Amino acid sequence: MATTSNYLEEHYDNDEEEDDEFDGDEDDDEPSPPLSAGSEEDRLEAVLRRLTADEVRIRVHDVAIRGCARTRRAAAEAAVGSDLSRAATVPELLRAAAAAGERLRRLGAFESVSITLDAAPPGVPADGRGGVVVVLVDVTEARGAAAGGLGIFANTETRSCSVDGSLRFKNLFGYCETWDASGTLGLDQTMELGVGATIPRIGAIPTPLVARVSFLSEDWLKSSIKEHLMGVSVGLLSTMNHNIAYNLSWRTITDPARMSSSSIREQLEHSLLSSMKYTYKIDQRDSRTRPTRGFAFLSSSQVGGLAPDSKSARFVRQEFDLRVSMPLGVWNGALNAGVAAGIIHPLARGSTGSISPLPERFYLGGNKSLVCRLGGPSSLLGFKSRGLGTTGSQTCAPKNSENDSSISPELDAVGGDIALTAFADLSFDIPLKPLRELGIHGHAFFSAGNHAKLTERDIRKFPLTEFLKTFRSSAGFGVVVPTRLFRIEMNYCHILKQFDHDKAKTGIQFNFSSP
Repeated sequence: MATTSNYLEEHYDNDEEEDDEFDGDEDDDEPSPPLSAGSEEDRLEAVLRRLTADEVRIRVHDVAIRGCARTRRAAAEAAVGSDLSRAATVPELLRAAAAAGERLRRLGAFESVSITLDAAPPGVPADGRGGVVVVLVDVTEARGAAAGGLGIFANTETRSCSVDGSLRFKNLFGYCETWDASGTLGLDQTMELGVGATIPRIGAIPTPLVARVSFLSEDWLKSSIKEHLMGVSVGLLSTMNHNIAYNLSWRTITDPARMSSSSIREQLEHSLLSSMKYTYKIDQRDSRTRPTRGFAFLSSSQVGGLAPDSKSARFVRQEFDLRVSMPLGVWNGALNAGVAAGIIHPLARGSTGSISPLPERFYLGGNKSLVCRLGGPSSLLGFKSRGLGTTGSQTCAPKNSENDSSISPELDAVGGDIALTAFADLSFDIPLKPLRELGIHGHAFFSAGNHAKLTERDIRKFPLTEFLKTFRSSAGFGVVVPTRLFRIEMNYCHILKQFDHDKAKTGIQFNFSSP
């Protein structure tokens, strides 16, 4: 918090006058030496320490917010809060000012925030509670309300290509709100669209408002299954670490070729997802694209089946994700390590017993960055998307009358009810100055994971030893190019351990991940 010298100097001068009463006239004939700039700063620091240590009482006369041109005053006042006005001592005022400044910065609408303590203007009556002060909050609004991005991504592993685009408007109506739209169009008949809005806490609204509408159409990799989803998500509570959201989605899973396995056919056609999700997240890492110190933790709990509809997916899902970053002190090196786990328990019964909803299970594989993503078990480099774990054999397609041949049966990925992944990533600077200046660096990594189906109600009967023995693993090295929008990795990945029916490949891969 920046502090002007008016209020502090007045208290300093008053203290000096009180001290002079005891000093007598011994130094009256000796002129005081002029104070240098350093002495002035030291004097103000000494006075501030004295005010803080002595619990000096004050009264805040006014809190003035300056610099809001496009931003509405109500939005800034809601972020500042009332703690500044209620502060009764200097330590309370300093703590309230630090918290208010952090809340203003988190809005993302201001380039700079400065909170200043000053003496009250002349004519303001004092009272018995202590000195009277005013608090000046100076903000500088961020330039540019719109931002966007467009990218074309090719995956040589799956021979697929997609076009990703995003558009974001910040503080468009002056409430520090965020409006965003994103879309993905793949040549493999995958399409994903999303529109959302985030409005911070204003006035009597107790929590920020978050809403998002999404549409998804996807063909599962090398499978006859097609998934279509349309839904809306509404945030009920959103703070710095806590988030509660309600999701309502209508999902359709079809098998046009009629080749899916028996375990898949039971969950085809329509289903309704009505769920509540609570997420606790804390991220103390110094960077999201290349963290070198700190830690991050995420815990999410989801309950599905809140709607009375018979087609509603009913389940309980829990995920944990922990990341740790440690600097090595050589070549700007850092070690990132993490472990993630998840479990889903079905609340519905099918013809073969309790079954979890197919889309809500855990699927490991894909080429998402090990470092950036914080959201439960998913990434396992070297393995294709949905390319690991339990599978179900497809039935043979009908014979073609022209060539009297049939399509060879494939394997449907059925996912797992319990999943566990772990990774270690060692990042380091490349000894070339042009690359270091651009943030381009090297890394070496190791990843491992597994998932399985829970067939018993009692989790104590889960075969933990067998689960650990069948862990898949991979290792490799590569070059990382961090950008403002995403992190690009070009890696050579070697599969260390895999089993039958796993879809994995040793070789060069390109990964794109948003920080």
